[in-house]
Formats: sequence, C-alpha cells, structure tokens
Amino acid sequence: MWWSRLVAALAAVGFLAGCGFQPLYGGGRSGPAATELASIKVDPIADRSGQILRNHLLDLLTPYGRADHPKYTLKVILSESASGLAVKKSEFVTRANLAISANYTLFDADTKRILYTGSSSITGGYNILSSEFSTMASEQDVRERVIREIAGEMQNRLSAFFQLNQKQLGAGRTP
Repeated sequence: MWWSRLVAALAAVGFLAGCGFQPLYGGGRSGPAATELASIKVDPIADRSGQILRNHLLDLLTPYGRADHPKYTLKVILSESASGLAVKKSEFVTRANLAISANYTLFDADTKRILYTGSSSITGGYNILSSEFSTMASEQDVRERVIREIAGEMQNRLSAFFQLNQKQLGAGRTP
C-alpha cells in the first residue's frame, strides 16, 4: 500500500504545480520576497516593547544585513493593555491577559506613498503570583513571546504582499 501514498503525493504535487502554487520564500536569499524584505528600513518604535519588536523585525526582515539604500520604510505604532482575568473570592486577581497590537504602514522610501497597511493583535496570559518579582518575570516573558509572534506575523504579511505585487512593484513600484 506504500505505492498508493506515493501516487497520492505525486498527484498533490502535480495539482499544486498546475494551479500556479509557488513557495512564498522560493529562491531563498535571492527570491523576490526575501529581496524586497531586505530593502525595508524599520523606523524606531516607541518604548521598550517597541525596541524589542524592532529588533525582532530587523532579525526577520534583514537577516543578511540592512540595505544601503532601502526602497521602503516601515512605521509601526505599538499599544498594549493588561486586564485581570481570574479573580479569587478574596477579590485578588490571579491571572491576567496582556494584549499587544501593532498598526504598521509600509511606505515607498522615495515618494513617501503608502504601499501597504496592516495590523496585528495578539493576547497572552500570565499568572499573578504572591511574589512581585515572579509576577514581573512572568509578565515580561509573555510580553517577549507576544512581540515575537507579532513580528513573525508582520513578516508573513509583508512577504505575501511582495509576492502578490512583485510585478507592479518591479515595474514602476506602484501596486
């Protein structure tokens, strides 16, 4: 029965090839999405959480170094809020959610024209413990994880944008 799995796998590959499917990061470092991502300049983002997000974005978008003359500028506005979630009978909060939202805009570096706007929101939970230090460490850990997820989501959305608009961006850079 191994041959039936092989036939099914070959049929799936043939179907995907026939419908125009292309891997998002096809071509590796020189692929269209990777090339365009590498030419994004990420503007500084306010606050410590913004610094962390910017560092993650730089690692994801420009892993081989920043472009000398970036074609795009990415501006990000980050907001976060914490809310109590679980309350004991004694009215002490024992669990909280940390919601972080990023609204971002991709501009053409030369014309300052908006090319893409998007937003990402992710919520993470943490326990409020009797030790204040433990609670702060738990909150910081969830903040790091949520920001890392937002950076990854932003990278995926920008990659998809470049992949879908590669012809328009290459010919006059207007999507």
